[in-house]
Amino acid sequence: MAQFIKIYPENPSEKEIARVVKILREGGLIIYPTDTVYGLGCDITNTKALERIAKIKGIKLEKANFSFVCSDLSNISDYVRQIDTSIFKILKRALPGPYTFILPGNNNLPKEFKKKTTVGIRVPDNEIALEIVRQLGNPIVSTSIHDEDEVIEYTTDPELIFEKWQNLVDLVIDGGYGDNHASTIIDLSEGEPVVVREGKGSLDVL
Repeated sequence: MAQFIKIYPENPSEKEIARVVKILREGGLIIYPTDTVYGLGCDITNTKALERIAKIKGIKLEKANFSFVCSDLSNISDYVRQIDTSIFKILKRALPGPYTFILPGNNNLPKEFKKKTTVGIRVPDNEIALEIVRQLGNPIVSTSIHDEDEVIEYTTDPELIFEKWQNLVDLVIDGGYGDNHASTIIDLSEGEPVVVREGKGSLDVL
């Protein structure tokens, strides 16, 4: 059964974040808060953990459209081809924030994603998520646990999330009530911004 821990977003406990990072490094799956819905995540470098997430989502790993959660813009350049100034300005305006940006991937993508030409990047405005990535030292692969068919409470109340997911993951973080609006997805891979899904993030950043 998963561990269930409380972490306060205003000032995340280093000790508790270290506990989360240890689980990620050992190939564990976590459910954690973001600035939108709660996310299901694992260490980007751990193949077994990536396969577990794909299995939970019922998809083949190489076909999965997971987001990479980074701690800041400098993190992004590790996985994304060089981007021009106008795109960088959009990212700078929007992040950290409730957006997923689809960008052209580079050759450093983990082997499981080598066939992909694009990558979804998130820098959520949530100190718990950002601190986990900082301490881990590399992004986490993430997918939202939001499901259109489910009762909204399941995606916002950490205790209900724990009840539902406790046998599928290794740790659930209670970071307070989540939002039930997903991130705004904007495709910047071809240069001109294309709005794929309008969510919590305002389109004014474009």
